[in-house]
Amino acid sequence: MYFLNHNIITNGKEFLTRKKGNIMYNKASLKAEEFICHEEIEETLAYAEANKDNLALIDEIIAKAKLRKGLTHREASVLLACENEEKIQEVYDLAEQIKKDFYGNRIVMFAPLYLSNYCINGCVYCPYHGKNKHIARKKLTQDEVRQEVTALQDMGHKRLAIEAGEDPVNNPIEYILECIKTIYSIKHKNGAIRRVNVNIAATTVENYRKLKEAGIGTYILFQETYHKESYEKLHPTGPKHDYAYHTEAMDRAMEGGIDDVGLGVLFGLELYKYEFAGLLMHAEHLEAVHGVGPHTISVPRIKRADDIDPDVFDNGISDDIFAKICACIRVAVPYTGMIISTRESQAVREKVIRLGVSQISGGSKTSVGGYDHPEPEDERSEQFDVSDTRTLDEVVHWLMDMGYIPSFCTACYREGRTGDRFMSLCKNQQILNCCHPNALMTLKEYLIDYASEDTRKIGEALIAKEIEKVPNEKTREIAKRHLKEIEEGQRDFRF
Repeated sequence: MYFLNHNIITNGKEFLTRKKGNIMYNKASLKAEEFICHEEIEETLAYAEANKDNLALIDEIIAKAKLRKGLTHREASVLLACENEEKIQEVYDLAEQIKKDFYGNRIVMFAPLYLSNYCINGCVYCPYHGKNKHIARKKLTQDEVRQEVTALQDMGHKRLAIEAGEDPVNNPIEYILECIKTIYSIKHKNGAIRRVNVNIAATTVENYRKLKEAGIGTYILFQETYHKESYEKLHPTGPKHDYAYHTEAMDRAMEGGIDDVGLGVLFGLELYKYEFAGLLMHAEHLEAVHGVGPHTISVPRIKRADDIDPDVFDNGISDDIFAKICACIRVAVPYTGMIISTRESQAVREKVIRLGVSQISGGSKTSVGGYDHPEPEDERSEQFDVSDTRTLDEVVHWLMDMGYIPSFCTACYREGRTGDRFMSLCKNQQILNCCHPNALMTLKEYLIDYASEDTRKIGEALIAKEIEKVPNEKTREIAKRHLKEIEEGQRDFRF
């Protein structure tokens, strides 16, 4: 057990710290091994295992989760360890209700755009690793970026997540910034990319400031694994080998002025219960230090790719466990958006959307480019195999069939409602008066400009029904007027 327990004061706030050996667990620390403390995770997992059948404690934790204020990593780990089917169903039902309470029935749509797969890291689970000499290496020129973005706009996308390998020669920050500028500059027909999220390697405070000045939305960086020893083995060479520098990246990003950051782990690399606890500890850390937790949490699972066999990794998880993880994340961090990509099949995505996922990709390519024209077989550059290969229109139709509103909204980002300002909107359950009508208006744009006839028909019926759910009468009437104005050719209304 821990032999020292005391409280410390940081930024006027009191935080519980625990010490074991020479390592202090302190969620308010800026040192990776202190806010993601291995000993704390091990003790948490032991506690969860010891209490997985403690129904009285589990009931207490579920009751706390119902308050919609979140759970600690230790409390959530008990729920994840629980094997009682009745209690698991309670967690699932609660996750679904929390999702409805804070995010409504909206599902935000986005697409990834891979700019370059040049990379100097040696990550053993990624085909972009530097030792892979047979994968096609590509880097988009600015003209190619324009072509790809135009193709994405013609699909109907308004929100992109740009990706690039770590290579200071081929992919310097100047290249990323130039690409962002190019993306925002392209106005094709009625299309426009209104929000660019960025998923690039950990970098400096100065570079994060440059990304902020370039107008990015969310900075996304997957931890891959929170287990330090495993992390270093999985990243044997390259700058990504530095566990602390990578893990502390979000603190530097927020110091650089980026207030929307996105966390994630690659499930399958390490034991899922360990990763789950580490992920929530990271979220607790951001809340403690910066006053706001992660804007999003992504939940990818390792998938087959060029020279990567996922069966080599022995920590894979079943679809049922995956769904349980998603539900437990939703009840633990109720205000955080959850993202699931086309790594997952239609069936899996359908299951976890109900349990808390709020953002999905559609019509995605994981190659460098690939939207403007398909890659030749001998020039394939995919980072991983896509499981859901449907077009954006098919995904939109599918979501609406299930009663969800596909949202292309970027209003909060462009109105400055980011970081704690967005969280305040969410916590006060004002989604129905703001995000809900915004979602309907952007869906209307999609239906008129890009949708197939069948998709348009089901979408118009959905909008007519959902607009009546806007509680504020004035907001509802303004939204109805804007919907009519969109029909008449106007675009880009927002609350």
